[in-house]
Amino acid sequence: MLTLRQIEVVRAVMVTGTIAGAAKLLNVSAPGISRLMKYTETSLGIRLFERRHGRFVPAAQAKGIFEQVNAVFRKVEDLRYVIARVETGAAHELKIGSVPSIANVMVPRAIEHVKRRHPDLVIDINTIKIEEAIDYLLLGKGELVAISSRFEHPSLTFEPLASAELCCIVPEGHPFATRAAVSAREIARQPLIGIDPSDPYGRIMSNVFRERDLPYELTIRARFGTTVCALVKAGLGIAVIDQYTVAHGAVPGIGIVRIEEPTRFETFVVRTAGGMLSSFAETFVSALRAKMKAAAPSAEQSAARRGSRRAIAIVPPRARPSRPRRSRSPRKLRRGRG
Repeated sequence: MLTLRQIEVVRAVMVTGTIAGAAKLLNVSAPGISRLMKYTETSLGIRLFERRHGRFVPAAQAKGIFEQVNAVFRKVEDLRYVIARVETGAAHELKIGSVPSIANVMVPRAIEHVKRRHPDLVIDINTIKIEEAIDYLLLGKGELVAISSRFEHPSLTFEPLASAELCCIVPEGHPFATRAAVSAREIARQPLIGIDPSDPYGRIMSNVFRERDLPYELTIRARFGTTVCALVKAGLGIAVIDQYTVAHGAVPGIGIVRIEEPTRFETFVVRTAGGMLSSFAETFVSALRAKMKAAAPSAEQSAARRGSRRAIAIVPPRARPSRPRRSRSPRKLRRGRG
């Protein structure tokens, strides 16, 4: 039997007519081609080529072998073509869904990574609400959904994506804009803009106040976080929003202030239970997870920040010890200089 490498070498010699030409075609050394040809003819017990005027001509008894070699080589080339199309994503489509808070900033950055690896891949992105994820997946509209809240469903599988914190956004010139951090109690006293607390996404923001028995009264309600940001930018109030919506300067013209209390929340990738993601979807999830983790501080960093603020508030400044004042003797005038 001939190996694919032997078939490749035999065909290269047949096409070019010389050992040197075959070596150049395959980008290898001529002695290596010569040795492999001798080994192939010896192992088959058949002379494949005859030497005529310094060129290699297919031997008559090997005509049937060369026909099959050409057929096999065409199949190998077809296989290489298909593999290359799979690598670039040609003739394939990746369908993904995402909630708006992740779709607006994080998803495009992950897609950029996917397109670099698979430039010909067709990508279909759907921005959907959390409650729409069930139909999107179970009706086969897409492979996965990036989501900001988990719920129970027997036909869906949830995998951790990344975690982040909430922040307070204020208009430029607002008194909070110069603050390093602000408390939930202080935020609750301001005119608030936000998502309806009955909405799964809005519930994430309202929990900051509900857990501390603070009022959370919205003067303006909106459906999406981007709308909330636009209303804040217009000076109509302040809001609590997730870090991903305002990451990488996505909303210029607003101030972003940390919230003193813990506000960490988790995000997930949802897919149908028992289903397997395509390699393209796996690449997307890996890139999205990396981009989201890079955009938000870790839980340890957030805890350290809050701990340092508490330490500053509790530990009083060290008082300087008072020193007895020394009496200064009158300065003596030196003679000879005056």
